[in-house]
Amino acid sequence: MRAGNRLGVIVFPAFDWAISPTHPERQERLLYTQDQLREEGIFDIPGITEYKPEIASVEDVARVHFCIPDVASVTTESHLISAGGAVRAARLIMEGQADKAFALVRPPGHHAMKVVHGNRGFCNVNIEAVMIEWIREHYGQKRIAIVDTDCHHGDGTQDIYWHDPNTLFISLHQDGRTLYPGSGHLEELGGPNAFAKTINIPLPPMTGDEGFLHVIDNIVIPILNDFRPDLVINSAGQDNHYSDPITNMLFTARGYALLNEKLSPDIAVLEGGYSIQGALPYVNCGIVLAMAGLDYSFLREPDHDAQRLRQDPRVTRQIRLMTDAVLENYFRPKRKDFPDPGTFISRRKRIFYDTDMIADEQVESVMRCSECAGVLIIESDSSINPPALCIEIPLGACARCREAGLQRHEQQLARGRHRILQLINRPDKIYENRSV
Repeated sequence: MRAGNRLGVIVFPAFDWAISPTHPERQERLLYTQDQLREEGIFDIPGITEYKPEIASVEDVARVHFCIPDVASVTTESHLISAGGAVRAARLIMEGQADKAFALVRPPGHHAMKVVHGNRGFCNVNIEAVMIEWIREHYGQKRIAIVDTDCHHGDGTQDIYWHDPNTLFISLHQDGRTLYPGSGHLEELGGPNAFAKTINIPLPPMTGDEGFLHVIDNIVIPILNDFRPDLVINSAGQDNHYSDPITNMLFTARGYALLNEKLSPDIAVLEGGYSIQGALPYVNCGIVLAMAGLDYSFLREPDHDAQRLRQDPRVTRQIRLMTDAVLENYFRPKRKDFPDPGTFISRRKRIFYDTDMIADEQVESVMRCSECAGVLIIESDSSINPPALCIEIPLGACARCREAGLQRHEQQLARGRHRILQLINRPDKIYENRSV
C-alpha cells in the first residue's frame, strides 16, 4: 500500500492548555486520534509523513489580528504552536514537500475575529488566517478559497475576510437560528469591496451525509470552479458528527471522508469536534485516508446504524430548496447601492466573548475601493480594555488607501480619544501598537 498523494500530517494535542479539565475543548480531543492513527499504522504507509509544528511568531499574529492590548495578553504558547502547525502545513505545500497537508492541531481558531480581546467560541487566534497571511507574505497575493465545514458558523474567518476580494469564504454550518454563534445567514455576502465573496450555507438540524454531499456537489464545487483559487483550505471542523454532544447533525465518518475526497483541499486544518471517542478518531482517520488518496470504504464507527442516521425527507427538501438561493448569491447577487470609490462605509458590531464574558462595541469603516480591499478602520470599546483605534492598510493597497490609512494614523497620534492605537501596514510590513 502506498499513498496516492504525498500527505503531511501535523499533530499537536496541546497538552498544557484547556479552558477547564472537563471542558469539551481539551487535550483528549486529539490524544485518542493520535493513538488511533498510530494503532492503525497510518504513519507506516509510504507517502504519509508526520511532522512537528512550528511556533508562530508575534508578527505572524499581528499581521492578521488587532490583539487588545497586545498579542501576549490574549495568547499562550499553545495558541502560537497551533497556529504554527497550520503554518507548517502551508510550508509543506508551498515548498513542494507534500501534495496535501492536514494540521491536526488545537486550540481551534475560526471564531477569532479581526479584533481580539480574549477567547470566544473556544478560539483566541484564527489559525487559518495566520496561515493564509503567512502564505501571502512569503509567496504573494494568492487567490484563496476557504471552505469551512465546522458545524458552527465560522464567524471569525468571515469577519477577517469580509472585505477581501481575493479570499472566497464558504461556510457550511448548522442554521444559526438553532446554534452558536447565531450568524451565517444567506444574506451575509461580504463587504462593499468583496461583495458575494462570502457565501453561507445554513443547514437544518439533522442534516446527514446526503445533505452535506448534495451541497458539496451542487453548490460548493460549482462556485470553486468559477472562482478558480490558487489554494483551497478546508476548516475541517468535525462537530457535524452524529455523536457530537453540542450539535444536532447526522454526519458520519465515511461521509466526512467522501466530502474531503470531493472537495480535494490542498490543506485541511482541524477546528471543532467534541465527541472525543465516538467520532474524532474515525473522522480524522477518514480525512487522512481521503487526502492521501487511499481506500476508506471500510471505515465505520462501532455504533453506526444506517437506518437511524437516514436523513429525513423534509430536511432533504429544505436543502434542495435552498440550493438555488445560495447559487444566486454568488453568481447573480442582488447588488447593494454602494457609494462611489473613495467614500468610507461603516457598520456597527456587537461582539460577545462567551468564554471570557467580554462585551465589545465596534464601529468598522472601510474605504470603498475598486483597486484593493480598502483601508480598514475599527473603533473598539470593550468592557475590559481602554478604547482602541485599529487601522489596517491591506496587502496590495492602492496609493489612495495607503495614504488615507497613514493620514488617519498620524491624526490619532496627534489627538484622539482612543488610548490604544494599533496599525497593520501590510505593504510596508509595519505592525505598531501604541498607548496614546
